[in-house]
Amino acid sequence: MSEAVTTRILAMAKEAGFDAAGIAPASLPESMREKLLRFLKLGRHGTMGWMETRAEQRAQPQTLWPEAKSIIMFGMNYGPDKDPLSALSEKSNGAISVYAQNRDYHDVVKKRLKRIAREIVEDTGAEVKVFVDTAPVMEKPLAAQAGIGWQGKHTNLVSREFGSWLFLGAIFTTLDLTQDKPESDHCGSCNNCLDICPTNAFPAPYQLDAQRCISYLTIEHPGPIPRAFRKPMGNRIYGCDDCLAVCPWNKFADRAKEAAFHARDDLHSPALRDLASLNDTAFRALFSGSPVKRTGRDRFVRNVMIAIGNSGDDSLVETVLERIHDDSAVVRGAAVWALSQLAPQKIEALRSKHLTKETDETVCAEWLAA
Repeated sequence: MSEAVTTRILAMAKEAGFDAAGIAPASLPESMREKLLRFLKLGRHGTMGWMETRAEQRAQPQTLWPEAKSIIMFGMNYGPDKDPLSALSEKSNGAISVYAQNRDYHDVVKKRLKRIAREIVEDTGAEVKVFVDTAPVMEKPLAAQAGIGWQGKHTNLVSREFGSWLFLGAIFTTLDLTQDKPESDHCGSCNNCLDICPTNAFPAPYQLDAQRCISYLTIEHPGPIPRAFRKPMGNRIYGCDDCLAVCPWNKFADRAKEAAFHARDDLHSPALRDLASLNDTAFRALFSGSPVKRTGRDRFVRNVMIAIGNSGDDSLVETVLERIHDDSAVVRGAAVWALSQLAPQKIEALRSKHLTKETDETVCAEWLAA
């Protein structure tokens, strides 16, 4: 029965549009727990406090749901049809991570998982729970246990069929299913992902310090971007694909089959000038249905200001000057830094004008440092 049900579930995955699927036990090796706790102890999770508060559930699936016996892991290919790194040379435009250039994958993947979950319940009467990156679940180690891929030196999942471009989702179930053999590591001596990182966010192979990662800084970090990472950010305004894009296994996933994940024309390499002028309403409209919307307007425009400061485009000075009066302190501070990069000759006069009126300490510090 177990093998027949497993075969049927894997067939459901293909019918629902998933490119990979496998069965893992509802448990993780103790080494995964130790690795997670070490990551947290070193503070490498930065301001992502939710990782610490539910660490035990994250480290061991049955702590999250004791009745679970099997975990069905799913992967969906979102390989880009263009080289993501090409956007980095368009200095007056912004580079948005591939995964965020269209619909929010959480919505797309969860809808399909729920469809499969309903069928499992109808066919077997078993209990199920669906997760897509919104619960204390370590999807990547579980996907490795399910044979979908392995965690590469950049800590992301790598597949021999789809490279580093897989969205992951999970269905926990009370079914005792036939489990797949865990995938072995095929990174070999390759260090492409480590070598290309603009901020040296990998202390060692298979280790990530999120506090140095541009994806963390542009998406999760709430305050001013630390000065040491502003120049390395370049024009990356939401996420960073560098370590994913140079993975040699990507040759098997050179374009996405899913139209839902093809880049929107207006989000592939949008003009920084246009993005800098977004108010909250316009921001929400532009990024409706996109994961970018969850970051919020202020944090996003902060990133745009840093990118403008790195652009070398003098025509954007007036755009920056408009944001010096922004209601958001984090935007104002980033605008001061951008101005110091594009038009340092204007700083002295503007500092005298604005510093005495500024009430936010972080923005005052930017004026003094500019």
